[in-house]
Amino acid sequence: MNHYCTYFDERYLVPGVALLFSLRRHDPGMTLWVLALDEPTAAATRALGGGDVRVLTPADLEQADPELAHSRAIRSPLENLFTLSPCLPRHLLRRHPEIAAITYVDADLWFFDRVDEMHAEWAGGSIYLVRHDMPDYLRAREERFGRFNVGVLGFRNDAPGRACLDWWRERCLEWCRDVPESGRYADQKYLDSWPERFHGVVIARHPGVNVAPWNWQTRHLAAIGQKPTAAGRPLVVFHFAQLRRLGRRWIDTNQSEFGVMPFALRAPIYGPYVAALDEAARKVAGVAADNAARPRSRRRGWQHWAIALLFGTIWVRWGHSWCSTGWGLGRYSGRILAWQRRLRGRPA
Repeated sequence: MNHYCTYFDERYLVPGVALLFSLRRHDPGMTLWVLALDEPTAAATRALGGGDVRVLTPADLEQADPELAHSRAIRSPLENLFTLSPCLPRHLLRRHPEIAAITYVDADLWFFDRVDEMHAEWAGGSIYLVRHDMPDYLRAREERFGRFNVGVLGFRNDAPGRACLDWWRERCLEWCRDVPESGRYADQKYLDSWPERFHGVVIARHPGVNVAPWNWQTRHLAAIGQKPTAAGRPLVVFHFAQLRRLGRRWIDTNQSEFGVMPFALRAPIYGPYVAALDEAARKVAGVAADNAARPRSRRRGWQHWAIALLFGTIWVRWGHSWCSTGWGLGRYSGRILAWQRRLRGRPA
């Protein structure tokens, strides 16, 4: 049995439920441990979960880790979220020795295919990492924000796996700000040292693991016969980072920093996920308060909307297609914005 863990609050309840359903489909028999960050999320997750879902609360975690409670009292909500990343899997491996290994997954992931190959490639290791794999024009971002992405991480319940989680927790309790500073960034930049610091680190080689807006080009994402592939192998899991629902037919992909996905890939990648979000929202609406299933969006400045119009990052569903403006510029948006930042002397 494979064990996974994640955390989310009411704002990410619908994506979190969609993640759960995708795991049930592609990893039957798995267990998903959910740290529900507020009571509506805990109640809805318990109502929708079965024997394959275990729900924890922040109180459960803080009772076992009092330093975490102190950190919460002095940090911003976002920095508190980052601090949870090592604390949740560490708590589970310590409290449940029967868990041989655990895979942390962000709540905005969605599985497209079976997970066998993903787990097989780190079967002989203790720690599993996935590179960002950004294009060359975004390498400076990796230097600031980290070579590896926190979205998918694996830890075996052995000495190296536990030592890694202990060290990561200590670093995040010391410093976990949402600003690149002195070679650190949030919970993520710490991962850069793991291959040299810990024994048994396996860096993912499967191109279909944690494909995302920042690496769909380098992973050679394609859709042949509507079945997505990455470098010719099955797309296992996609990271829908920064996706925002603007309405029933509208989404803001926020892809301008990386390069906007072309029309041929939108329906095979985003189409199933948006349908999964719609299904999850219906399920949540049946068990939770009305506002829990509503699309969430934050206020944006005029610059965001100007860039969205220029590069076509806001898409509308028209039949089975996802249409936008962009006039062919979207695919080059990452290059153009990176060049603009360099001209203005700003960091990547």
